[in-house]
Amino acid sequence: MRSVKKIFKNFISIPIVFGAYHFLWAFLGSKVHKYPSKSIFVIGVTGTKGKTTTLEILNSIFETAQKRTAVLSSLRIKIGDFSAKNRTGNSMPGKGYIQKFLRDAVKAKCAYAFIEVTSQGVVAHRHRFVNWNMGIITNLAPEHIESHGSFENYRKAKLDFLKYVLKKGGSVFINQDFNDSQFFQKELGESNVFIYSKNDDWIEKHMSIIYRSKLMNKNPNSEFLMSDFNKENVAVAVAVAKELGISDRIIEQALISFSGVEGRMDAQRIGDYVGFVDYAHTPESLEAIYKETKPKPNINCENPKLVCVLGAAGGGRDKWKRPKMGEIAARYCDDIILTDEDSYDEDVKNIIGEIRDGIKKTNFPQNHIYEILDRREAIKFAAGLLNPCDVLVTTGKGSEEWIHIANGKKIPWNEKEEVVNALIERKNRI
Repeated sequence: MRSVKKIFKNFISIPIVFGAYHFLWAFLGSKVHKYPSKSIFVIGVTGTKGKTTTLEILNSIFETAQKRTAVLSSLRIKIGDFSAKNRTGNSMPGKGYIQKFLRDAVKAKCAYAFIEVTSQGVVAHRHRFVNWNMGIITNLAPEHIESHGSFENYRKAKLDFLKYVLKKGGSVFINQDFNDSQFFQKELGESNVFIYSKNDDWIEKHMSIIYRSKLMNKNPNSEFLMSDFNKENVAVAVAVAKELGISDRIIEQALISFSGVEGRMDAQRIGDYVGFVDYAHTPESLEAIYKETKPKPNINCENPKLVCVLGAAGGGRDKWKRPKMGEIAARYCDDIILTDEDSYDEDVKNIIGEIRDGIKKTNFPQNHIYEILDRREAIKFAAGLLNPCDVLVTTGKGSEEWIHIANGKKIPWNEKEEVVNALIERKNRI
């Protein structure tokens, strides 16, 4: 039986067969579930980073406006009042899953569906036979290069989705603040294409008011939306909401009450000690989280430290980025603890060695680099280095529930819980 499965898997990996196989699944899914996207307003979000956060901000705004919503993302699956973690193992599941999700959303009387759209999902035709009303691109940076063959192919997958949205009569929203923005604007033209920016007048005018209100309301994660990169996610959510007639009052109310996204710049505070759990797994997202969380000297702390726990995914995934991530960590962090993230069948020491190669390109002091392969012990050790005013950042896992190791095995994991326990242990050590 295993040999039959292996033969079938090899057969459908042939490019022309792969395309036909997944196209057929998309078509059958739409037929079986009777084209549910005709009965619900569907918004797709693509990009390298910010997809999940943008979806959650949109959902918060539309729920505050008393709209019934559905969400399909790497983080969770929500349909009306039901919400559960996405345990499918895929941000954009195949085999007709999206059509079933939309049919269930229609049955639950949802008016809006917010869906994360991945480049690999587009290559597998999972966006097909959906009447997308809006498509959003948050940004673009190199990722999944091994699976796509080149950055150009990766970019093309994003472009193909947005072209499909326009073909279906929908609208496209393009972030002005990333390097390839002009490429997408040129390729897509101006008809039904909207440009947004974190520097839009609405953002400039309202965000400081929202931040002050969040502080007054003692929102547990007040700084989340104020980070530079999250302003881009807020900007498009606001642009979409306003285009669909939602008032400034409702938008402000939603953003004031919004407490962030699990595993995304997720602040944990225990007494004088603070840690951030973040999903960052690309050089760009890593630099963004380090920039935002690096503590600044103040009257109480002359030299506060940024302590990071860093790893990289194994299994041959984007090996090129490992040295770059090491180099970025060396630029912003004061102590670097290298550890396992998801090694799969790769030797963790080899992965760490490639991250170290990037650190070696800098003048980072070698006595502030630590290798602790057990991730739990690495987080405990990192927390133990903290003084009040210092900041701990763990990246790569976010809200993921497993650490993947050799031979297809996986270990149950809760990064937030591990960071909280380590901070408690540090606080009690005094």
